[in-house]
Amino acid sequence: MNLMCPARILLLPGDFQDSAVGERIAQVYAGPFEAAAGSQLAERLGVKLTVVPELTQRPDAELQSIADLHRGETVVVLGLDLGLTLPAVVEHTGDGWTRVPSDNELTLAAYEQAADKFRETIPAGANLDLIDLLAGQLGPGSRILEIGSGTGLDAIELEHRGFVVRRTDATHAFLAMMRADGYAADHLNAITDDLGGPYDAVFADAVFLHFDRADLTNVLRKAARAAKVLAFGTREGKGEEWTNRHLDLPRHFVLWQEQPLRDLLASTGWTVQQWERGEGRFGGWFYVVASRA
Repeated sequence: MNLMCPARILLLPGDFQDSAVGERIAQVYAGPFEAAAGSQLAERLGVKLTVVPELTQRPDAELQSIADLHRGETVVVLGLDLGLTLPAVVEHTGDGWTRVPSDNELTLAAYEQAADKFRETIPAGANLDLIDLLAGQLGPGSRILEIGSGTGLDAIELEHRGFVVRRTDATHAFLAMMRADGYAADHLNAITDDLGGPYDAVFADAVFLHFDRADLTNVLRKAARAAKVLAFGTREGKGEEWTNRHLDLPRHFVLWQEQPLRDLLASTGWTVQQWERGEGRFGGWFYVVASRA
């Protein structure tokens, strides 16, 4: 059956982290073994829980029934994986259940297709504002994990100042670019991968703006386990947006107001040490250095 306006179903494991669930969830469904976890989640979200005894025995039929009840909405289902790595969002296309790429995955795909064009259109220098802030907190020789190294400009400047940088990116095209320039670079998706460590600092310039609010919550918690200092720059504003600037391909941006971002840092184990505001061509930026609380 083809749904004119299909429901989105967020599949979560029974040992899910609360922060993995965003807002606008209409209802929670769970198999019998996940009823307790489902009850806790439903209570936190302020929505109804329905336990579905036959969820694992008749997954396609039960999911279809749930989707029919929630056209145009997003619901959570616990206790079913459909052979996918969880969490995952699925929709029924008429031919079966299809995984829906996340906004971040679509953004990464844009970078994969147009990394060279991105390099040609961005400013030719490193982000000295953010690097200056970090340099005021750490001395030469400090080990830095850079999330989203991109073209590698910031890493070059960090190394010029005596830091030891582990370059990483989730985009293979950027990894190939940095390696062609003569630098070692590791594949790392901060949303899905462990950050490793310990490091003296985690550095992320214009990366967190691509993470939805739930994903950023998880990444900040992982960063607090990996390093004692965090330095990042992200966009100021309200809500979210898609833009084709620089690449002629869509990228997703999540914008932040100062107080909610400060609150998030505090809740994920960080104490703000320095907070500066900058102005770019397309709006304001926050440059932040925080220490592990």
